[in-house]
Amino acid sequence: MFRRLRFRFILIAMLSVFIVLGVIVSGINVISYNRAVSNADEILLLLAKNEGRFPEMDMNGSDMPEPPEVRDGRNMMHSPELAYESRFFSVLLDQNGAILNIDTGRIAAIDQDTAGEYALDVFGSNKTRGFVSDYRFLKTNEGSNVRIVFYDCGRSLDSFRGFLKTSIYISLAGMTVIFILIFLSSGRIVRPIAASYEKQKRFITDAGHEIKTPLAIINADCDVILSDGENTWAEDIKSQTKRLTELTNDLIYLAKMEEDVPALSLQETDISRIAEDSVSSFTSMFITSDKTLSSSIEPGIILNCDAKAIRELISILLDNALKYSPEKGYADITLKRYKKTVKLYVVNDTKEPLSKDDCEHLTDRFYRQDKSRNSSTGGHGIGLSIASAVVSAHQGKLVFEPEDRKLKIKITLPLRSA
Repeated sequence: MFRRLRFRFILIAMLSVFIVLGVIVSGINVISYNRAVSNADEILLLLAKNEGRFPEMDMNGSDMPEPPEVRDGRNMMHSPELAYESRFFSVLLDQNGAILNIDTGRIAAIDQDTAGEYALDVFGSNKTRGFVSDYRFLKTNEGSNVRIVFYDCGRSLDSFRGFLKTSIYISLAGMTVIFILIFLSSGRIVRPIAASYEKQKRFITDAGHEIKTPLAIINADCDVILSDGENTWAEDIKSQTKRLTELTNDLIYLAKMEEDVPALSLQETDISRIAEDSVSSFTSMFITSDKTLSSSIEPGIILNCDAKAIRELISILLDNALKYSPEKGYADITLKRYKKTVKLYVVNDTKEPLSKDDCEHLTDRFYRQDKSRNSSTGGHGIGLSIASAVVSAHQGKLVFEPEDRKLKIKITLPLRSA
């Protein structure tokens, strides 16, 4: 149990770290990528306004006025070297897609044929902005023609990719270190809970064994009193003593089933026969209570299990269906093989609709969903807790599925149990 608790703690902690790092790394890289694209778009816009070229800038400090787009360019990039650092080319086409002019004078990696191919691809698409390889493009109208300007984003994209890889590697290394630290510390974190739970189980077991003796004495004394004739008080004491004895035995059994390594007596068992015997035992009780019990049991299912525990499991499920179904209620038990598992389903009518929240608490000790699940039904409120412990001890899975006024209990057991 505490191995699972420790595993869940590590899993939740690592998932939290992964989400936080994922958000941080993704956010930083998205901002970095958007900044590179935004800078490229601003340069492309400046080039498109000037027929695919940078405007002539006054670099000698003269007083000649600058065009607005030049001032915009300086404000935009804050660098007079921008025109000399940028690599770009442009293609002018008419409305029919015929190439009128190709300018590759400011780039060495692209020849005119390649520039023409890129331009025709962009012209045939519906996009006005985008990427062709590492080249960001902008398609604008220039009079009656179309100019497509391409800007080389290779260096900025390489920088982005390098930063992306570095951030991922650093994040993975950080997660590895965090995993080691969490793994080493998780045992110490869970240890107080485990110690407290072990003390609780030990108390239940020890107290249960201690209570058994006075209960046996009280029961024997009641027998002596009743031997002299009927005695209402003695009969009531005997009845409650029997009930308390059963509850004590159930608590001790539950504590044993919830141990990290339950003391199971595993052997090859025909659980189909166990299920049929249990159905036969409960059929008369269902008929007496004016209720219906049906069954669909596949014969000859052999399971490596604790036969006593499985018998107890099926009895608990049928007893639960009998006690908490309404008058003229219906219950059904199904047992079948499915691939490498055994499926055990018990469906019964309920007096009131069950919610998902109710189902989440059905295996809690002494939990009662409503007034219909009170002590007058004769149960102790820990039957389904024992059922859950038995299923877990056999490495199985138990699921509750509410449906209108029905409750379906689905149990899956591996054919090769631990």
